[in-house]
Amino acid sequence: MKKIFFLLLISSLSFAQNANRKFISQDLKIDGLEIKTSEGVYFLKFKTDKIAEVQFIPNGQTNNIESQSVILKDEEILYDGQFSDNSSKFSSKNLTIEVVHNPFQIKFFDKKNNLIFSEKEGYFKQKHVPLENVKGNIKSDSTEVIEFNLSPDEMLYGGGARALGMNRRGNKLALYNRADYGYETYSKLMNFCIPVVMSSKMYAVHFDNPAIGYLDLDSKKDNTLAYETISGRKTYQVIVGDSWTDLISNYTDLTGKQPLPARWTLGNFSSRFGYHSQEEVEKTIKKFEDDKIPVDAIILDLYWFGTAMKGTMGNLDWEKETFPNPEKMMSDLNVKGIKTVLITEPFVLTTSKKWQEAMDKKVVATDKNGKPFTYDFYFGNTGIIDIFKPEGKDWFWNVYKRLINQGVGGLWGDLGEPEVFPSEAITAGGTADEVHNVYGHNWAKLISDGYKKDFPNQRPFILMRAGYSGSQRFGMIPWSGDVSRSWGGLQSQTEISLQMGMQGMGYMHSDLGGFAGDYFDNELYVRWLQYGVFQPIFRPHAQEEVASEVARKDIITKAKAKKQVELRYQLLPYNYTLAFENSQKGTPLMRPLFFEEPNNPKLLDVCETYLWGNDFLVTPITKPGVTSTSVYFPKNNNWFDFYSDEEQLGGTTSNIAVVEEHIPVFVRGGAIIPMIKTIQNTAKYSLENFDLHYYFDAKTTQSSGKLYNDDGTTANAFEKGAFEILNFNGNVNVKVVVVKLTSEIGKTFPSFDKNVALIIHNIKAKSVLVNGKNVDFKTVKNNIEIPVSWKKGTEVEIKIQL
Repeated sequence: MKKIFFLLLISSLSFAQNANRKFISQDLKIDGLEIKTSEGVYFLKFKTDKIAEVQFIPNGQTNNIESQSVILKDEEILYDGQFSDNSSKFSSKNLTIEVVHNPFQIKFFDKKNNLIFSEKEGYFKQKHVPLENVKGNIKSDSTEVIEFNLSPDEMLYGGGARALGMNRRGNKLALYNRADYGYETYSKLMNFCIPVVMSSKMYAVHFDNPAIGYLDLDSKKDNTLAYETISGRKTYQVIVGDSWTDLISNYTDLTGKQPLPARWTLGNFSSRFGYHSQEEVEKTIKKFEDDKIPVDAIILDLYWFGTAMKGTMGNLDWEKETFPNPEKMMSDLNVKGIKTVLITEPFVLTTSKKWQEAMDKKVVATDKNGKPFTYDFYFGNTGIIDIFKPEGKDWFWNVYKRLINQGVGGLWGDLGEPEVFPSEAITAGGTADEVHNVYGHNWAKLISDGYKKDFPNQRPFILMRAGYSGSQRFGMIPWSGDVSRSWGGLQSQTEISLQMGMQGMGYMHSDLGGFAGDYFDNELYVRWLQYGVFQPIFRPHAQEEVASEVARKDIITKAKAKKQVELRYQLLPYNYTLAFENSQKGTPLMRPLFFEEPNNPKLLDVCETYLWGNDFLVTPITKPGVTSTSVYFPKNNNWFDFYSDEEQLGGTTSNIAVVEEHIPVFVRGGAIIPMIKTIQNTAKYSLENFDLHYYFDAKTTQSSGKLYNDDGTTANAFEKGAFEILNFNGNVNVKVVVVKLTSEIGKTFPSFDKNVALIIHNIKAKSVLVNGKNVDFKTVKNNIEIPVSWKKGTEVEIKIQL
């Protein structure tokens, strides 16, 4: 129950939204403020002390449309109400809503009473003028619009996956999920249209309505943000935060946190379009094994259910001519620690083996007369599964359930924008236009719910090409679509991943090497994989004209690329800890530099360099033949070259030499990075022996790091107490450096003793004590290596005498 404290109450106020909207009454309820007008009702409330919600319900409508994105229950909040003849203020500890009575306006202030956001004009109807890129898709005669005032200098982020530059202000964006095949440096409309806008003033506004429409980010240059839609909920939330990570944590509290994926999700994938047979799958994996290239999964594209690209979609079962014994194939792969991931699509072609069954079970969307709605697209004549209908949902899940029981380890949902979804189609959730943007979202929910019901101890792998705000809570792993295999295609990828990470989708990643086109460039391929080490998912994928797998490259390219795969596995302890942090706080794995310096205006549109977690600074090389590049080093720490240990001063920009073997990567001074030796796949992951790299910097007197560990597969392991967290702390004094190792062991986790190689960079030591006893240590150049035996559940103190 919420608690509300009002300083002053004036119960009868007269104000108007506009000339046609007249105030009728005001009612202070236990959970918010209700205002009745001649045209409808406003309801204002706080969901937390940092999240405010405004809802408008026009006359003749009801509030019976559930949110597709918001899951946060209202917290118990102490409100402060201040009312006068001119305005009403409704405040929490961190956020104030002010309603100006005449002329009517809603304003939002932060805890320092700074104006951050305000309505310009409430919901109104206008003639629909479609953007050129969605003519034929968004067909409504009129749209409903709400406008807001922007300050002249704020930059805007959000609106989903686009390639526009980090600052998206000045663009009008269609909200209509659609693939952009073969895009390069620019793409204004892609697969994830998320109705959230984030400002450089560190607030966000989320429009809680999935219907198709537009986000206008001041395209008319009149300091106006506008949300325009064909129909649906008239609800939005304003979110504030004390930092960028706090803002994103609050947004993902609102829409849901991403569950921790299985550890193998962070390994290397063998993937292409596509593997035509069981024999080809087995030969491909053998090639990885023969070359000792780590691999955790193989992804099968559409040939697993048919020998032809067209005419077979919707079979949703093995093509026995080419995959004669898929269960044995998957069993053999599982013994090797390799998962099998299958593509599926939501389309059931009228020529597919399951069409009649789909008709009998009434699982496809219908026309206005209730008859199955069919239409033509690239792959054939089709219907689309009505995943909003219980019968459709159950039918589709039973297909998946059977495949999982056969040994399938992960699921790929493709074409889920949906690729083609005519406006005339009708689902149990509404018309095609009303549910278009949440089709992929609900598809992921269907799979997530199915796992919770039938495989509750497994973590699902759900690779999806389209989604909506909150899709992360279903465990969706998004990717950036069919990007061009070109330098231009590579150049847009950091922006897309950084933007989507800020919008809750922390695992946005690209097809490493690029997907579309038969062009191949060895340098491009290697540079893309070098970047891939420091993006959320390491998954080379391409059309089969040019092999995407590291194991199929020429000797020189293979050697360079293999090094990147090996490094990806060496970083598993660090990366898995990032994944855990994302599951708890929503913090993206890839982070813009302005997270580090929010008040530095020069960094607000930078995406060429970014942070991987808290401690790595990464600059991908996105053009051919580059021999040097400029890198800015954030001012709060000094930074050390990951490969050479060369120091760079924080707050400076340096010209960095670029070599073929790797891209520029730097580590924060004082960082403590856990790593392992290379393994063939995550089934062999162990922390019995691991390395702990401490990047000593005399200017950083206190350091900390941690390593999260569990069995890598069990759902909700942390919540079940089946985990351990290893904590590392460093303290620097004049002549002594002290490193402490402590642990938190969950009540059901079978922990074990560990052998740690503590490697301290950039230091010269006279002696070392481990728990008060002198130990021998190695000195290599400017680094020392200390062997540490760490008994489970104990604290270890290492003193280094300088």
